[in-house]
Amino acid sequence: MLYMDKKLLPILSIIIIIFLFFLTSYFVQKNIDTVSYYMGGISGVFVYIIIVIIAEVVAPVSAIPLLPIASNSWGWFLAAIFSIIGWLIGAIIAFEISRKYGVPLVKKLVSLEQIYKIEKRIPSEHVFWSVVFLRMAIPVDILSYALGLFSNIKRKEYIFATLIGITPFAFILSYVGSLSVLYQLIAFFIGAVILVLGVIGYKIRKKITKPSV
Repeated sequence: MLYMDKKLLPILSIIIIIFLFFLTSYFVQKNIDTVSYYMGGISGVFVYIIIVIIAEVVAPVSAIPLLPIASNSWGWFLAAIFSIIGWLIGAIIAFEISRKYGVPLVKKLVSLEQIYKIEKRIPSEHVFWSVVFLRMAIPVDILSYALGLFSNIKRKEYIFATLIGITPFAFILSYVGSLSVLYQLIAFFIGAVILVLGVIGYKIRKKITKPSV
């Protein structure tokens, strides 16, 4: 039972993040004048970026539910840019912490169990493009710590791969955050269907290509 709970924990976390995303969107759209008043200035941008950085360094916090606030305060394009800045800086900090201080400090910030699971997914070759694709499936903070601990990727390659990996999602989520809650529900439903079909297709392909004994 405990094993099942651990397997379901990531799914539960995603559901909570999505729910908070919708809840934030509803609140922002009902109080857009108040939100714009407090978040519209440069100080609001600075606070948002700082929160995003902290969320990436200290797991399991996620700044994704704040995207609707950013999108409705500054527009979805600028919200994406500010989010990329925060995510990238946070990812670099997490990477440097793991490279410099190792497991003794990392275990105080993130789950080592999750780190070791991700270690198995890090290939020894073609690390750059693997990082790009892993960014699309694994939270930025966890992957950053795992790469810092267990990979030999160079700092410049890591930063560039991270930037490529997080940029599409920053723009997609920021744009979705600017839509009405109804359209957000539709967008997330379509995304979930595509994800499920992708996983099914991957498993089918894996079974077909699996060598017979």
